[in-house]
Amino acid sequence: MNTIKVNSPFDGSLIKEIPLLNSQQVEEKIANAYALFQDKSRWLKPYERIAILEKTKAIMQTRVEELTKIAAAEGGKPYQDSKVEVLRAINGVQLAIEHIGQMKGEQIPMGTTAASINRWGFTMREPIGVVLSISAFNHPLNLAVHQIIPAFAVGCPVLIKPATSTPMSAIELVNMMKEAGLPADWAEVVVCDRTNAENLVKDERVNYLSFIGSAEVGWSLRSKLAAGTRCALEHGGSAPVIVESDANMEETIPALAKGGFYHAGQVCVSVQRVFVQEKVVDQFCDQLVQIAKKLKVGDPLDPQTEVGPLIETYEVDRVDQWVKEAVADGAKLLCGGKKISDTCYEPTVLLNACQTSKVSQLEVFGPVICVYSYQDMQEAIDLSNSLPLAFQSAVFTSDIDKALNAVNQFNAATVTVNDHTAFRVDWMPFGGRDASGIGVGGIPYSMHEMTREKLMVIKSSKI
Repeated sequence: MNTIKVNSPFDGSLIKEIPLLNSQQVEEKIANAYALFQDKSRWLKPYERIAILEKTKAIMQTRVEELTKIAAAEGGKPYQDSKVEVLRAINGVQLAIEHIGQMKGEQIPMGTTAASINRWGFTMREPIGVVLSISAFNHPLNLAVHQIIPAFAVGCPVLIKPATSTPMSAIELVNMMKEAGLPADWAEVVVCDRTNAENLVKDERVNYLSFIGSAEVGWSLRSKLAAGTRCALEHGGSAPVIVESDANMEETIPALAKGGFYHAGQVCVSVQRVFVQEKVVDQFCDQLVQIAKKLKVGDPLDPQTEVGPLIETYEVDRVDQWVKEAVADGAKLLCGGKKISDTCYEPTVLLNACQTSKVSQLEVFGPVICVYSYQDMQEAIDLSNSLPLAFQSAVFTSDIDKALNAVNQFNAATVTVNDHTAFRVDWMPFGGRDASGIGVGGIPYSMHEMTREKLMVIKSSKI
């Protein structure tokens, strides 16, 4: 049997070997899920789904420590942040439970023309069908919750292909659902190679693709979907932030440091490009550097660690190369800029990198914050909007008119005011626009996307 080796991104040690499904086994998974959806006698009623999710949540609550250590070990996110992720995941299950009762249609007015008299019209929401979820490494448990739980909550069988570097959290989640009474074929983990994953994407038995990962892969997969298959693609961003001179620096700078260095910058909405009004840029940089230099980098299983490793050693090399190129192009290196080891990189702050440098043009996905000084706010807004990436943006100011001006002009799916770009709660809409993705995530929004509307029209002379 072929396997994949799950190794620690920190020290490379083997954590676990996971069986790799072959093409026949993958076919069995999709065939079973499709057969389940086609057989309405096997569908679970809403109260039955609620009961299973309530038991799943209860089981998760008894295993917070275990789930935290699994997520930290396989993904490299520090223990303290992985514990927050686990608690978010548990709350995500609760959100789905609460929203099941909110899945409803509406009355469509009839009788407003002579042709529509004697009729009532009502819409209802039905499960869309088999959901295929392809997940990323950076939040191994919470992403699994966002891609499995909404599908099951609305009555869709779901297959999840987790990142091969971090499959254990998704496997644990599905196992806990089965322990909670989940019948066969409703949720299955598919650990397979890229060829089998692409074959699933192309399969006409898949009704909905939920993808979280790189834009290059996501847009490619979208082009291979069968006719009628809907999708949500969540890619990366470059997180522009504008800091006006009247911003509260005591709150602004620590927030941006957290938003930029959290999970070593490996978050699709990590703070990356910070445009600071020139009157306060020196103060801003001095304080940001002080915070960056104090961060403890190292073993994610150490409760004191604040910045863990990057997921792969080649990602460390890539980030190091991008930083060196930016410095060669004229950026001022304020701190960091070096590999601590083959797996960890120093929290890095660059000042005034060239706008054509990779760190200014592309998603860094590493512990690097780029600061740029500006004179006029419009200049900063224009630079913020200059890339095809458009996910979450932020503005820090005490002036409501400046804040609203930025909110109005930012090309972004979400704009936070006086908060960093990595802010998220699991009941809010979440997703990029333009090159950063399509569709909307967030537990209730995913539930809505994983259903489709049916209209019923009743004609009667008594109406």
